[in-house]
Amino acid sequence: MLIASALTTGALSASAASSSSTVVFAVQGLGAEQATTNAAIAGFEKANPSIKVKTMLLSSNTSDALQQLTNDFTSGSSTPDIIESDIIYPAEFAKAGWILPLTKFHPNMNQFFSSVVKTVTYKGQYYGMPWFINAQGLFYRTDLVPTPPKTPQQLVTDAQAAMKKDTSLKEGIAFEGAKYEGVICDYQDILGGFGGSLNVSNLNTSANAKALQYMHDLVYKYKIAPASVTAWEETNVQDAFVSGQSAFAINWPYLFPLVNAKGSSIAGKVAWIPFPSSTGHPSASLGGDDLVINKASQNQAAAWKFIQYLESPQVQAHRMIVAGDAPAVHAAYTAALTKAVPYLIQAEKVFAVTAARPVSPEYSQISLDLQTMLSSVLSNQTSAQAALSQTAPLVKKLFVTGNS
Repeated sequence: MLIASALTTGALSASAASSSSTVVFAVQGLGAEQATTNAAIAGFEKANPSIKVKTMLLSSNTSDALQQLTNDFTSGSSTPDIIESDIIYPAEFAKAGWILPLTKFHPNMNQFFSSVVKTVTYKGQYYGMPWFINAQGLFYRTDLVPTPPKTPQQLVTDAQAAMKKDTSLKEGIAFEGAKYEGVICDYQDILGGFGGSLNVSNLNTSANAKALQYMHDLVYKYKIAPASVTAWEETNVQDAFVSGQSAFAINWPYLFPLVNAKGSSIAGKVAWIPFPSSTGHPSASLGGDDLVINKASQNQAAAWKFIQYLESPQVQAHRMIVAGDAPAVHAAYTAALTKAVPYLIQAEKVFAVTAARPVSPEYSQISLDLQTMLSSVLSNQTSAQAALSQTAPLVKKLFVTGNS
């Protein structure tokens, strides 16, 4: 019933759309995510026959997707009308004048988790609607690691023991180490393991240095992660873990439907926790995507109507069931959804300790500086302390400038 109702939800109240409109939706996602997006579009078009929705596929790499969108925005294009935006970008888009403040639509922001509402807020106005909330945590094989590690060092010991127990394992841990946004999320998870934080106003701390050294040592000292991890993104980590190649993996909850799919060799043998913390206060990098409207769009009313449809609890719940994208809307969390998606019980523990990346119009440059720092350490070119010392003043200046 939950899935069926999601696909047949009727039209929602909104400002009247034009008699005939075609809305272009710039969206990421392949596989299950693409399938559930297509299902939502079909349901919306059935309920709103005067509005058609076409998709424009964005790169799964956040940095590449940003470049695609920047090209469209700077050209003044009226399409795409709606954009799926990583939560780190709305402030940047708003400052540039590229996206529409939603004041005229009177959005109800009380229906969302407060942490993600902050990601669409710029100078007191809302520039988007949270679409789904995400958090990154640590997956582990329960058949190889019966008790979850409680500290970063215990994770190392458990990974080494798992590799001895199962010689078919190629890695003790898989994580995103490529020079892109994903490596910052990994660092943020590991920061919590040492009592650090991604506070760019005070980045050069001993706890942050220990976390960065730990990432380096996973590859070069403990040898539980391969040197090739410096080129790994989410899909590489996914492939390593789902294939049974790794005992641990740092990734997002979309992995759950994949590891429990029919025919999976590790189905029923996987659990998910926040990255273990020696201080007892773990953190999980807050992820997720927002929905924003191109300020140059000629179909703003129709775009808003489609966004409202995507935010309906039934459609949000369907996306969770099919693709593992957790709803941003409180009302979607029902007993029926938990029954359909039992791992939500594990996910709630990770969501409870989420930490946001810096919200700043200058985040793109802050991100590049952080990526360079992390890449130089993971590729064994710069020491953790030296990289941190060099980068801290750069990102602090950017953050202060962007928020002044």
